Amino acid sequence: MPEKSIREMGKLEKQHYSIAAKTFRSTIMGAILLGLAALIVGLSLFIYSNVKSHRDSAFDLAKTTKAISSKVVDSVPIAMETMEIYRKAVKDGVADTGSEEYAALFSGITSSDEYNELLSIFKDFYAVSNIDYIYLAMYDKGTDRLVYIVDPDESEITGLSTGYYDEVSSEEVDRFLGWDGRDTLYYISNTEDYGWVCTSGVPVADAEGNIVAFFMADITLEGIGHSILMFFIQYAIVLAIITNLVAFFITRKMKKQLVFPLNSIASAAEAYVKDKKNQSPGTDHFAGLNIKTGDELENLSLIMADMEQDLNDYEENLTRVAADRERINTELSLATRIQADMLPNIYPAFPERPEFDIYATMTPAKEVGGDFYDFFLVDEDHLALVMADVSGKGVPAALFMMISKILIKNQVMNGKSPAQALAAVNAQIYPSNKEEMFVTVWLGILDLNTGLLTAANAGHEYPVIKQPDGEFELVKDRHGFVIGAMDAVRYTEYELTLKEGAKLFVYTDGVPEATDSENELFGNERMINALNTCKDGEPRAVLEKIAESVGQFVGDAPQFDDLTMLCLEYIGKGQK
Repeated sequence: MPEKSIREMGKLEKQHYSIAAKTFRSTIMGAILLGLAALIVGLSLFIYSNVKSHRDSAFDLAKTTKAISSKVVDSVPIAMETMEIYRKAVKDGVADTGSEEYAALFSGITSSDEYNELLSIFKDFYAVSNIDYIYLAMYDKGTDRLVYIVDPDESEITGLSTGYYDEVSSEEVDRFLGWDGRDTLYYISNTEDYGWVCTSGVPVADAEGNIVAFFMADITLEGIGHSILMFFIQYAIVLAIITNLVAFFITRKMKKQLVFPLNSIASAAEAYVKDKKNQSPGTDHFAGLNIKTGDELENLSLIMADMEQDLNDYEENLTRVAADRERINTELSLATRIQADMLPNIYPAFPERPEFDIYATMTPAKEVGGDFYDFFLVDEDHLALVMADVSGKGVPAALFMMISKILIKNQVMNGKSPAQALAAVNAQIYPSNKEEMFVTVWLGILDLNTGLLTAANAGHEYPVIKQPDGEFELVKDRHGFVIGAMDAVRYTEYELTLKEGAKLFVYTDGVPEATDSENELFGNERMINALNTCKDGEPRAVLEKIAESVGQFVGDAPQFDDLTMLCLEYIGKGQK
């Protein structure tokens, strides 16, 4: 791949990396690979057919020689006598195939009339056939040798006398001696003396059926190598010509069907960008291409024409959409401020009341959230505390939050206990709650004289208490059902006593369910540990510590839920 972009390339570089050039090279490569595959198959068939032809010719000649000679002379005694002399010479240690002493051992055989008559028959066949060698021989299993019995070749170099032997492979010996009479008997070998040779033969057996010799024919395969070379040269020339012709015509067609239409679309795109930069009103850059290829390129040009029209329509509406977005952002900012103003946010909240210190925060996940907190004096001696979480996020949750907050405060100010207030609010919300939203609420009323906290929980998180000289601990109170989801729900109250110097921490699920980039939750354990690192701090310091701990844990992960907390320190009248 080129390191430069196409805009940085010169003319020659663009031509080199063009689709037409890539198509030409790909076609050449594909044709070469296909040609090589065909060459391998063709050569395999060519070699197989030639070897089969040579093999069959040698085998047929061996069968014919055996058939004719068997009618004239019996070759079995000659073969058996020759092998008997050979094996005795091997046993006596005088089987030196090049010595005169060893050759003299077979003189009685070679001087007999039967031998010479058999030799004459072999010479006749050798003279009229196109086989390289024809002879009578026998394999010796014990020494892995081929012992020659009758050889009509009179050449001083290649002619072999009776008793002469060649070292052969055990595989060749086993193939010939173990032949089952089916198919063609042959063996292909490559030796330093004879080169590549296909040896074929027909066995001769004695009266008991034992193989005593083979009528054999050899044909060299050197000519096949020359034929293969000529075949390869001719094939390579034809392949080169055909490959270039195919690549030329395919590339030419690709230019017409692909490259030219693509270049037309690219030129139209460049003109479109240029006109947009110059703020020209033209809108027919792609519609005027008139590409009629009947394929994906034509479809692409039509899509681009539609896209151009859609973009122009979009640009016409962009100003209005931008204005609408700005208005929405302004309204959301206003809603955020309204929601913030709905919650107690001036501290110290009750500077004239030294019996307690309180601090609360709410950080919405969106512009506006569904969490809310509240605290207010019911009378001179009782402080109401509210922590709630509305299902859902955004504007709908914020509206539901405002309604719930007002209703809860009204019920408490009317003198109802926490359980009664929650039941009354649920009775007010449920009948008209067609959107099926709900709110979890923890509501407590603290007696500022005694420190007695009466509370009820409508499906909200557990509160956390720290008594003087102790540590923050979860209070696993009894949960009632959420508000707004079911009619006629009753809630159970419980009481806690806050000693002077005790702290109360309530929160929404945005704290323990804060999630880092690996989807691990902050959890209650980390929350309690963070609280205890600042257990002696003022309520504001406690909330700041929790916010810091959550922020460090979450890191760069986005905030998915509102983060709302409230901390109260009960000082009591004895410490005024």
